[in-house]
Amino acid sequence: MEKGSTVIEAGAVDFAMSYRKEIMDDQGLCVQVYADVAGKDTEILRFDCFDQGPHYHYGPENHNIRLFMDKTTMGGSSLGWTLRNIRENLISMVERSGYSDLAKNLESHPVSTAKLAELESTARGMANGDRRTVHHMMPEMLDGDKIEVGNIRFGLEYRHLPNINDEGMAIHVLTDIAGHEVELLAFDCFQVGPHYHYGPRNQDVRIYWDVTTSGETLRWTLDQFKEGNLPDMIRRAGYPS
Repeated sequence: MEKGSTVIEAGAVDFAMSYRKEIMDDQGLCVQVYADVAGKDTEILRFDCFDQGPHYHYGPENHNIRLFMDKTTMGGSSLGWTLRNIRENLISMVERSGYSDLAKNLESHPVSTAKLAELESTARGMANGDRRTVHHMMPEMLDGDKIEVGNIRFGLEYRHLPNINDEGMAIHVLTDIAGHEVELLAFDCFQVGPHYHYGPRNQDVRIYWDVTTSGETLRWTLDQFKEGNLPDMIRRAGYPS
């Protein structure tokens, strides 16, 4: 993987960061630890602070041990877990990555408190500012095309997207939160690139249908409602209440 374009030089190591949103079913900040090893700029550690599958790598260019963070026990966000371990365990993690000389150098010349603070400030700013969300404006929805069912609404819209040469039926699952209409789920049953979103304005987990196994996507969508899967889908979208 390429080195992130946002780089903080911190003595024996560099911290490189990039926000990864090209992964349709996940996203998050990537924090990399780089150092000069035998004259080569080498990736020592990588932390992929994703929403759904956060994980980290010991020695990506060495033995590449990949381990997942446990979202239940990590005590906050994956980025918070990463920053805490960089502050408290960087030397031992570098050692485990297979770079003992670098670990000894860090023992003698640790990363300064000021650089760690700069890392945290920059990382949190990128994690908040670069997040991928989708705001469906629903321009082709007609009056009367919202169906209220209890505290949610189904918005129906046939979408034409000439810029990507696609079209199809879209179903928006909506509700009011703090006085604002929020889209919980979106099902874009398009002809060419059919997909659906968990939490378009939240985590925006985007999943593309395999029409070979799902069959006709509008029918698949309606079947989820009929089979009682809507509450679980809303919870996954990040709206448990």
